[in-house]
Amino acid sequence: MIRVGGQILQPETIRNRYGNDSIKRVTVNRLISSDITYSYRTIEALDFELDSRAAIVRAAEKLNDSSFSFRVFKDSKCNPEFWERTQIGGFLIKPNVSPYKGIKDILKNSRLYGTECSTAIVIVFYLGLSEILPEELFNELFADLYLMNWKYLDKDLGVRSSNNIKDPLPGDCLYIANPDVDPATPEWQGENVIQLINGRYYGHGIGIRTIEGFIRALNQNRERGSTRSAYLTDTVVRPDYMYLYGRYSSALRTIASRKTLS
Repeated sequence: MIRVGGQILQPETIRNRYGNDSIKRVTVNRLISSDITYSYRTIEALDFELDSRAAIVRAAEKLNDSSFSFRVFKDSKCNPEFWERTQIGGFLIKPNVSPYKGIKDILKNSRLYGTECSTAIVIVFYLGLSEILPEELFNELFADLYLMNWKYLDKDLGVRSSNNIKDPLPGDCLYIANPDVDPATPEWQGENVIQLINGRYYGHGIGIRTIEGFIRALNQNRERGSTRSAYLTDTVVRPDYMYLYGRYSSALRTIASRKTLS
């Protein structure tokens, strides 16, 4: 169920509010039917999470349709006009470059980019947020944008990894493990995937498939003689939308104050 400001929202009220967007409709239906109570201080905070999740799903689909390539960290590549490639294979926004323009360039010039699946998930998160935030606000929030895996994202997105999540939602990242990966292809020890809708998921390097489709793909990269299949774990990675909404609201006030003073 969904609680806003201490009051439980009626299913019809909430469905009517978000029913025109298929991704939001699926997400809302899962929130309503869950045994867990999802609490928000304001309806705007709920709007922000649903807008973000829908944009992340669409960003994953766009990235899948681009020329963005799969590469291991040591071979990762990025557009040097916007990014500095670090020694460990991450992408750091260059000084005096708009982080908003940098993240947008990944779709615009996707052939110039390549990395592995966990960084691709981070890119999807930021691409989604760039669809709902104006450039000035995005740059205020993510001034020192660094694209690597999510252990670098506590300050920016508050990304958290949780286990035993009963109801994963569109926009969540799930993990499929391949315990007997072929030592010759360690990059296929698992796949991070973004949950879309209609039973589909996006995983960089494999594409958009069902969970069973990803398991079949990973099973093709097991060591000889293995009898253990790849499997979907109970790990879910997602931005902390409450934390992010708080930063968003604070940045709005900062920008408004700055404009008043000028």
